[in-house]
Amino acid sequence: MTVLEKVEMALQMCRPYLNADGGDVELVRITDDGVVEVRLQGVCSGCPMSRMTLRAGIERAVLQCAPEIKRVEEVR
Repeated sequence: MTVLEKVEMALQMCRPYLNADGGDVELVRITDDGVVEVRLQGVCSGCPMSRMTLRAGIERAVLQCAPEIKRVEEVR
């Protein structure tokens, strides 16, 4: 399984939770140095808890599925 496939799998695992609150996540790119850039969508994009969602939810899932990734960052 490629790194891209692993990251997509992790994001798919997060989507039901994000969708339940009216949000979503889009993979923007994976940098050469192992940073996943995502865009939070829907209500997640302006939510004051989005930082926690990114770190405790999305980043945790990505790092579990793709240990070669260093971190996840939000882009707007």
